[in-house]
Amino acid sequence: MKMIGIGDNGPASLLPQYIAWIESSEVLVGGERHLDFFPDYTGEKIIIKGGLSQLVEKLQEEKRNIVILVSGDPLFYGLGGVLAKKLPLEIYPYASSVQLAFTRMQESWQDAYLTSVHGRSMKGLAQKIDGRKKIAILNDEENSPNAIARYLNAFGMTEYDAFVAENLEGPTERCRHLTLDEMEKAEFSPLNVVILKQREAVERASIGIDDDKFIQRKPDKGLITKKEIRVLCLQALHLKETSIAWDIGTCTGSVAIEMSKIAREGQVFAIEKNEADLENCLQNQHIHRTDFTAVLGKAPEGLEEFPDPDAIFIGGNGGNMEQLLQLCVNRLKPNGRIVMNIATIENLAEAMGHFKKFNCDVSVLQAQISKSKPILNLTRFEPLNPIFIITAQKGLEL
Repeated sequence: MKMIGIGDNGPASLLPQYIAWIESSEVLVGGERHLDFFPDYTGEKIIIKGGLSQLVEKLQEEKRNIVILVSGDPLFYGLGGVLAKKLPLEIYPYASSVQLAFTRMQESWQDAYLTSVHGRSMKGLAQKIDGRKKIAILNDEENSPNAIARYLNAFGMTEYDAFVAENLEGPTERCRHLTLDEMEKAEFSPLNVVILKQREAVERASIGIDDDKFIQRKPDKGLITKKEIRVLCLQALHLKETSIAWDIGTCTGSVAIEMSKIAREGQVFAIEKNEADLENCLQNQHIHRTDFTAVLGKAPEGLEEFPDPDAIFIGGNGGNMEQLLQLCVNRLKPNGRIVMNIATIENLAEAMGHFKKFNCDVSVLQAQISKSKPILNLTRFEPLNPIFIITAQKGLEL
């Protein structure tokens, strides 16, 4: 069974050997557009539509000579990656749409970041691409170049210019250099690739964003996990680039924002009971180029909508500690970590008791931090509130 990549110029994109294989096959499988390239084909044609499970079952039972046609490189966000796990395939790629787009742009692409919003949400794209110099984005009619431009402008990513390649190698091929504002207003064919390139370098923020860079509740500022404590909590969470993480009681969103920058290929989910604080969190996301899910609610209510996490940060428990910790430990993946900030020894004792009851390995860090502050021509130290940082690691079994 052979899978052959094909371009929008149809048979002209195929080697003579590939055309011979198609002509000698008994079954030709592909999208309607691909099958239309071969109007004189005498075997059976099977159109790929909707779900793949029935198609896979049918092809697994076939004994005839089969050729499957797909666009470009079958293993680049294509059907090949799915079918190769289920069928005995020989794969023969054509140039991918991204490769062709960079060719038209006359840009090297070995250093480009490649991603797709085709058939998936754009949620999280901001932190994935922030700071990257060259980006290729596969998209669809909903997540069109116009939608991508609106999204980038909303997150202040105006350092990018765009190159949009439409209908590559087809009779209506068109390639254009555009500003984001131009891309937001222009019209495009559904078949296109967007390439973003920095016009000027913008560096990503390092871990430990200054507190005054976050919008906070007024007039009573201070409802934020301070930078120094935040950094200690982040290292205790052991986040990976693909981690799924929760932030319970997110307030300004400072911890969730830094989580998102670390777990930029993962997902972050935050919950906050105060509507004004949640609004600050949403604004801070745009300021700091992160796009995670933040909802209004008082945990543990609302957490059932979040996927099981690798790590959980708890900034506040709202007086229902046992119920909250039980749910968090139950939902946490094996060997996952919960990091919790506590200000009083009574709450510290309660939390440690619950975590041990739930079969977690527990450690506590007491942080007493003072920061220098000028006084006339001298310097004194001003203390932050002491804090207990609990780290609870879930074992393989409860």
